Amino acid sequence: MSLHRSVPRGIQFLVRTACLFIAYCNLLCCDPAIQTAFAQQQNVLVQQKTVQTAKPLRIATFNSAMNRKKAGELAEDLAQGDSQAKKIAEIIEKVSPDILLLNELDYDQDTAKRFLDQFLNAPADTQATSNTANQPPWKYFYAGPVNTGVDSQLDLDANGKLHEPNDAWGFGTFPGQYGMAVFSRYPIDSSAIRTFQLFRWSDMPNALIPNADGKPYYPEAIWKELRLSSKSHWDIPIEVDGHTVHILASHPTPPVFDGPEDRNGCRNHDEIRLLLDYVSGSPAADYLVDDQLRRGGLKEDSYFAILGDLNADPIDGDGQPDAIRKLIDHPRVAKYEIPESTGAAEASSLSRGANLQHKGNPAHDTGDFNDKNPGNLRIDFVLPSANFKVIAQGVFWPSSTESKEDHELVKASDHRLVWVDVSW
Repeated sequence: MSLHRSVPRGIQFLVRTACLFIAYCNLLCCDPAIQTAFAQQQNVLVQQKTVQTAKPLRIATFNSAMNRKKAGELAEDLAQGDSQAKKIAEIIEKVSPDILLLNELDYDQDTAKRFLDQFLNAPADTQATSNTANQPPWKYFYAGPVNTGVDSQLDLDANGKLHEPNDAWGFGTFPGQYGMAVFSRYPIDSSAIRTFQLFRWSDMPNALIPNADGKPYYPEAIWKELRLSSKSHWDIPIEVDGHTVHILASHPTPPVFDGPEDRNGCRNHDEIRLLLDYVSGSPAADYLVDDQLRRGGLKEDSYFAILGDLNADPIDGDGQPDAIRKLIDHPRVAKYEIPESTGAAEASSLSRGANLQHKGNPAHDTGDFNDKNPGNLRIDFVLPSANFKVIAQGVFWPSSTESKEDHELVKASDHRLVWVDVSW
């Protein structure tokens, strides 16, 4: 019996289509070349989908101002559920970075771990915010010794007295004061961490030597021993989605609290210059020897992010802006719009004072300081490497009209959290 005569045309079409599909599948299964091409095409589609849906990496820095006057005092406060720490953690929760540097977190054996366990991984609300709902917990951190409060046994301020806070390698009343810590949702490669706590200032070629009345401020014997970093300079490698991101963390000294010799201004400049040379790599960084006796800087193709309260405004303030300008303009540093906030602009207009003399955009400020001097400044930075793509950036500093609750929350510190979103 003829198929054409007994079956309607619509059914005939469906049968033919099914037969062709079966024949195509048989061909696909039997021909290795077709199988390979098909697999390659599917792989391309998967890769494209992965790129399009990949979550940006949010990197942040925050001077938390969680320093105390006595050793162990911060640890005791945290154990009792410190109110300032709760506010700092709430700010971090709202921004929800993946990697975070906290400046001015006093260092000892327990403080960073306690802050991570008791505050970072214990949200202020029982209900997670939309930012943190799908975030992995904070699991990794690095906190190490710093120069602040470590007695040099030398009269660094030339006042005829020893063992004072100004005689420490970095100003401080006890070892670890004004410390710092890096927190991460991704694994830290502990074996590859580099620190530059012990690096001598005099080992930097063409260092800015403080001068008073045309003569070196420091006697030669002191100059040869003086450490450059007021806290420390860290390179913390973090493994993210098969890539290594070098977190370059530091907290240079404020360029004030000195005399006409400008010893702190010179030191701030050269602490930032260390970062500049480090990301430049060889030959600029060949003089650098870390505390593990490894020499040199970053490799040319490295992913990195420079984080910290660098205590240097590129336009305003009392520092020597040359180093921070060069760092921002370095060809290996990504170029993107300066993070800003409505709260910074509002604060500048309300406080006035020194801000009236500033030339920089007040919306770019990251710190709310004394109205008479220095005024509000942009001194906290997240500077990703140029091989990243910068997607977004910001400063957590809402105005009073934008959010009264968050506007009060930020008063937990005189600095504001700065964040940048990047992708590969």
